[in-house]
Amino acid sequence: MAYTIALAGKGGVGKTTIAGLLIKYMVNKGKTPILAVDADSNYNLNEVLGLEVTDTLGNAREDMKKGTVPSGMTKDIFISMRLEESVIETGAYDLIVMGQPEGTGCYCAANTILINCLERLSDNYPYIVMDNEAGMEHISRLTTKNVDVLIIVSDASRRGLQAAFRIHRLAAELNIGVVKSYLILNQTKDSISDEIMKLIKDNGLEFAGRVPEDDMIYDYDAKGKPTVEMSEDSKAVKAAFEIFDRII
Repeated sequence: MAYTIALAGKGGVGKTTIAGLLIKYMVNKGKTPILAVDADSNYNLNEVLGLEVTDTLGNAREDMKKGTVPSGMTKDIFISMRLEESVIETGAYDLIVMGQPEGTGCYCAANTILINCLERLSDNYPYIVMDNEAGMEHISRLTTKNVDVLIIVSDASRRGLQAAFRIHRLAAELNIGVVKSYLILNQTKDSISDEIMKLIKDNGLEFAGRVPEDDMIYDYDAKGKPTVEMSEDSKAVKAAFEIFDRII
């Protein structure tokens, strides 16, 4: 069974950047091979990792709906074939992307495909890092389950923290097999106030640490450079690695 780390949080808190730094950390520590999973319909983990996406599970599902399964091929075999085609291989880690189904409607079918694909792939990797979509839908749909470490990412705002606490409570209420949950505060300007620390403690979520604002991240993003290539001298990378040393 793969050691699985999932990331969650409200939109705009830098969750995907933290996911990329986690993958960078694990590669540096020799915790490979890793299956990186972008479970967000609005995917961009590939940009953090500097990889080009040529196919997604969402595309496979839409092709199946349109009846493009070759004659004589079952839907299960078709999805298995497209799953293999969707995996982007790099050596130390591979990436698979859920993607966005076309049009409007429920994402449940695409999520079901993702869950089934993870079950098929999990035996091939000792480590899985899953970057989930923003919010709580991935938990209510049970996309995130049987997780060794759930990293909930927030900024230091009350709205961000309240979203983090709701994610933590929902994961506990649904009993989806999360072994340990941690909170990382990202993009912080200053040290965390006593008031915020009390709020975190009162909500029963273990505080793993903070990652400060870093102009290098904004510079890489503006230039379209993969943030996974950032120097370890970066203050954000240093802070993130120190956190991962404690919790991974």
